[in-house]
Amino acid sequence: MSALGILGTGSYLPTREVSDKEVAEWCGITAEWIEERTEIRTRRYAAPDEATSDLAARAAARALQAAGLTAGQLDYLIVSTSTGDSPQPPTACLVQDAIGASGAACFDINVVCSGFVYGLELAHRLLAGRTDGYAMVIGADVYSRILNYADHRSAILLGDGAGAAVIGPVSAGYGLLGSELSSLGQAHHLIRIDAGGSRMPTTAQTVAEGGHYFRMDGRGVRDFVMDNVPPVLERLLRNHGVTAGEVGHFVPHQPNGVLLRRLVERAQMAQARTHRTLERYGNVSSASVPVTLDDGRRSGAFRDGDLVLLAGLGIPKPTLG
Repeated sequence: MSALGILGTGSYLPTREVSDKEVAEWCGITAEWIEERTEIRTRRYAAPDEATSDLAARAAARALQAAGLTAGQLDYLIVSTSTGDSPQPPTACLVQDAIGASGAACFDINVVCSGFVYGLELAHRLLAGRTDGYAMVIGADVYSRILNYADHRSAILLGDGAGAAVIGPVSAGYGLLGSELSSLGQAHHLIRIDAGGSRMPTTAQTVAEGGHYFRMDGRGVRDFVMDNVPPVLERLLRNHGVTAGEVGHFVPHQPNGVLLRRLVERAQMAQARTHRTLERYGNVSSASVPVTLDDGRRSGAFRDGDLVLLAGLGIPKPTLG
């Protein structure tokens, strides 16, 4: 029986490039301060007429082209986003309509920065046992619309983008080996948007008070990642009989360059090639992992038989393949 793996990847980054200098002026800090603490130099912001589904559809089209498939062949279309076009309908349905995937069952998931690897595991399970099924997994976010530049520690990090992967049958001995999904609900306060939901519905007051902006406890997230992600990575490798030394490529979420360096050291992943796109694109939330994976694929970094470890950070959820 065929295994299941990634047949093709694609990504789309908006054309507007926003430098540290621009962000620094809005935040009342310096470009040097941003680069020293994040290693980010530029990020992309969506155009006024671009929404999350637009970015996702462009990334999906490129992934389909790389996989040699048509949208009509997709059985499932999964979009990971925390900045959908609107609360309803699912952004996945808008992407379905845009690319012509009329036969696909569509749904959204929201696990923020870890959503793409969640989507891979869902696709893997939905297609298990089939030899003729295909799924599209997309990570897409437009964070530039919900940034508060008075909160410079979070505003300097985030950008917009989308990445996609097509999942389907591959030759035995290849493909996705497995994943390790975990959550820690006690840490829900570290990353949040307070208003706009059923607990704090939108009112003139919530808008005036900035309740719809993205909020993050940067130090809390850093400590959470360093304490929780390395053990999950270790458990994933152990469960599949793999040592850290056998991993050829490490493709993590791209939160902050300094944090990534510390994570690589703590997780004992220094022997692997760590793929980074944050210098150019910043943190694009759900899109970080697929954008970085596609960047590696297009650069020719991956070779037949390479072992690749994907990791969503913030809440740890790695995938091995």
